[in-house]
Amino acid sequence: MSLDPSVSLPLILLGLALFVLGLWMLVRISRKAKVVDDQSAPALRRDVLDEGAERAQRNQALIDAAPAATTPAQAPVSAAANAQAVAAAPLGTDAEAGPQVVPTTAAPPKAPASAPAPAADDLSRIKGVGPKLVALLGELSVTSYAQIAVWQAADIERVDGQLGRFKGRITRDQWVEQAQLLAAHDEAGFIEKFGRNG
Repeated sequence: MSLDPSVSLPLILLGLALFVLGLWMLVRISRKAKVVDDQSAPALRRDVLDEGAERAQRNQALIDAAPAATTPAQAPVSAAANAQAVAAAPLGTDAEAGPQVVPTTAAPPKAPASAPAPAADDLSRIKGVGPKLVALLGELSVTSYAQIAVWQAADIERVDGQLGRFKGRITRDQWVEQAQLLAAHDEAGFIEKFGRNG
């Protein structure tokens, strides 16, 4: 018995449509990221990472932190030597860990000698300075346009050495010149030379 093509074509198309619909529903249900409508903000204004914002900040702090002190690799120890070391060690110590290393960190170099620390300015107005650089400059006690405006070549070199992956930004983005205009409240001159920020 053969099926008439005029009858079988609609059945095939209907079956295909049901298969695609079922596949779409399966993918939709198994998605890991789900949009939760909590009505706290308009749907297009909410940040999808709001729920994990604190974790993201903590993780970024761990990423940006200096590496922990490491001990030099120890030579392999025989089982007998290890047992003797454990037996000879005073109670309450970890003989297998070896001598305790107390991490020492040198004090970070001071920020360049510049103008006295006036009230904090919005350093992110300087082109090339984003939130991470604002935080990094804050750790170096650089918080105002006036401080940056008086930097000399030695000051720039010292601060630039502490910027890590942002090294070279001070001269490339002309921070000193921008800071001089912003410290003098010369908005027109700043906009004319560097454009509007944001």
